[in-house]
Amino acid sequence: MRTVRHNSTNMLPVDTYSIVAIDKKSGEMGVAVQSHWFSVGSVVTWAEAGVGIVATQASVEISYGPLGLALMKGGKTPQQALKSLLATDPRPEVRQVAMLDARGRVAVHTGRRCMPEAGHESGRGFSVQANIMRNRRVWGAMARSFRKSKGALAERLMLALESAEQAGGDLRGRQSAAILVVRVSGSSSPWHDRVVDLRVEDHPQPLAEMRRLLRIHQAFTHANNGDLLMEKGENKRALEEYRKSSELSPENPELKFWQAVTLINHGELAQGKTLLKSVFKANDDLRTLVGRLPEVGLLETDRETLQQLLKL
Repeated sequence: MRTVRHNSTNMLPVDTYSIVAIDKKSGEMGVAVQSHWFSVGSVVTWAEAGVGIVATQASVEISYGPLGLALMKGGKTPQQALKSLLATDPRPEVRQVAMLDARGRVAVHTGRRCMPEAGHESGRGFSVQANIMRNRRVWGAMARSFRKSKGALAERLMLALESAEQAGGDLRGRQSAAILVVRVSGSSSPWHDRVVDLRVEDHPQPLAEMRRLLRIHQAFTHANNGDLLMEKGENKRALEEYRKSSELSPENPELKFWQAVTLINHGELAQGKTLLKSVFKANDDLRTLVGRLPEVGLLETDRETLQQLLKL
């Protein structure tokens, strides 16, 4: 993906497929992309909670991202925002852009000089678009995938990307990918409004790597929920979150570590010891961490029991 400025004479179109979509039931909207270009997420994907989503690709004019969001935030529909930006662009024929707002309205443009195979398909609350594809089936496969899929929005976006690859994908290969999901309704705490923000900057199999990262992201979401519940003293609910976390990412001993700590705090000493023993085999430094937890109130146990834990 070559970043270009207005009046640039040396543009290098790059193959990309992407999707913008909203899930009003979950209150999320997002964008996902894969391309044979380094760090595609830093160029194509734009989102603001409470406002909308933009994917700008082909011969990329990055300004469509922030300016599109600004126009929608100012009250323009996606169609009005996109039309306004295309009208002032000296090279609209080489752009491919999709916009979606928090109401689920969609606008999309595929310039007549985007490198073939290029095209798009939009539907209720989503748009898929692609250029320099191996064949013309790619964006249709993405649309069908999104219409049929269920579950979390990030998972549905991931499935759409995988469907594009299965249908033929981009002609020149693959290199990077990104998924960005925000809440439909913005809040006064924007750091809580970004649900998923994952990038694969450079990888021979970016979708396989993105799939792995998405699994780990889900695991740590449960772990973070567990931490918050522990702070509130809701150990039973925290334990369930840590259990889900460790099951999603069994290769990470720290997730199982916090599950064990919560078990001990909840009076399940024997089960907690069993887990800690396996944790220490994987990472003995976590034994030292156990000894530090009582002083900050994260492990509720007497000195004798603590010594037993340290000797596991």
